Amino acid sequence: MADMNGTFQSGDLTLTRYLVRPPGRHVNLPAVILCHGFPIGPLDARQSATTFPQLIDRIANDLGWAAMTFTFRGCGESEGDFSLQGWIDDLRAAIDHIEEEVAPVGVWLIGTNTGGSLALCAAADDPRVRGCVLLGPRADFDDWADQPRRFLEHAREIGAIRHPSFPPAFDEWTRELRRFRPIDAANRFAPRPLLVMHGADDESVPITDSRSLVESHGTAELRVITGAGHRLRHDPRAIAVLMGWLDRQRVTT
Repeated sequence: MADMNGTFQSGDLTLTRYLVRPPGRHVNLPAVILCHGFPIGPLDARQSATTFPQLIDRIANDLGWAAMTFTFRGCGESEGDFSLQGWIDDLRAAIDHIEEEVAPVGVWLIGTNTGGSLALCAAADDPRVRGCVLLGPRADFDDWADQPRRFLEHAREIGAIRHPSFPPAFDEWTRELRRFRPIDAANRFAPRPLLVMHGADDESVPITDSRSLVESHGTAELRVITGAGHRLRHDPRAIAVLMGWLDRQRVTT
């Protein structure tokens, strides 16, 4: 398994990233950023995105893209504590970083679960993003917003919030849970290309969330993976669909 091979700044925080360019090519590259989801438990918070460099290598080597993944604040070796606004800021900083490092012809975003939902929120207002792929995304964060203290304690328990004094303003931290609405972002992101995949047996996020996002966008593709659960990145059928979709995007660059 590859380790992260660099860092970048998001505000005053240092985040770890893994960036690869395809062999022998360094100009006129399309670029993709892969965003992990909200950790499922303490081990996941520490190991977020550790399986992603493998996929990053494959995208770079097989498709000829510049490819990057990183860990959001509060996860892995990255500094900071989880907040939705913070994660949006991190993704914007990641796009800035790959623009500076690669000067790509365009940026595409891939996100799993919460990472996919926030990728869409960031992309909706960023013309540099040419397309998005979402794996098992949420349509909103209302369940977190409905019980914000319980969610805050959960984030502490799994280690995504590390400092006892965080958040400095609980009410603002809570408002962010309703401020970012992927279902509205899908509409703003259109007509740029959007692929949404969902496991037919996902017990964490209902498939109706993906259907709602696709409907809000208007021309998005929906692929339901039969027999698959929440972690689509481990399903070879989902990865095959992802790789094929990216390859077709390349034709348009």
